[in-house]
Amino acid sequence: MNILETKDLYFTYPDGDARKVILNDVNVSFEKGKFYTILGASGSGKTTFLSFIAALDKPEKGEILYEGKSLSEIGYEKYRRNNAGIVFQSYNLIPYMNAVENVMVAMSITDNEMEKDMKGQALRILESVGIDGSKATRRINRLSGGEQQRVAIARAISTNVEVVLADEPTGNLDAKTSETIIEIFKELAHKQNKCVIMVTHSEKIANQSDVILKLNTDNQNFEITGKE
Repeated sequence: MNILETKDLYFTYPDGDARKVILNDVNVSFEKGKFYTILGASGSGKTTFLSFIAALDKPEKGEILYEGKSLSEIGYEKYRRNNAGIVFQSYNLIPYMNAVENVMVAMSITDNEMEKDMKGQALRILESVGIDGSKATRRINRLSGGEQQRVAIARAISTNVEVVLADEPTGNLDAKTSETIIEIFKELAHKQNKCVIMVTHSEKIANQSDVILKLNTDNQNFEITGKE
């Protein structure tokens, strides 16, 4: 069953005296338990698409459905708070807080049920992505880029969301650390039954996913390939 799908998604932006089509009646669907990558050149529209399914922006036409219900009906802020976790390339962590505090901030604003011992739960989630207790209590600016990205992933999944969205999460990381982050995303999909959708410009990374959505700049729509 599809957990997330788009219906006739359409978007343009000004290009001189005309408007350039970025997404042209895009109809795609996503399931739990799969790791998806959105592949395309810089400026092709892949991040724009992610911003729509993350409810960070609205398309000109069309709609996005979560469990069959339109995001406009659910409420964009409510959807971000309860249903979708977002991992950014630049981490977007609160620098004056430590790792566990960053995770607890997200847990404190969701409507989803949390354990009474939120700190203990946050520590366990951080541990699951490779941040041990000593690193969890360090301020963010004392962690490496790869460690900060792990904290960002922990924050994204801390509210028991079903959909995890990531915008070029390995873009600022070295090859070895990037591979570790990809393994975390695979585990989230295959072992925790999350729907994981990640934007990338790397074919090497895309080839590790279950399904690749490649944005074709000839028609501004997706070519979809997947593993058997």
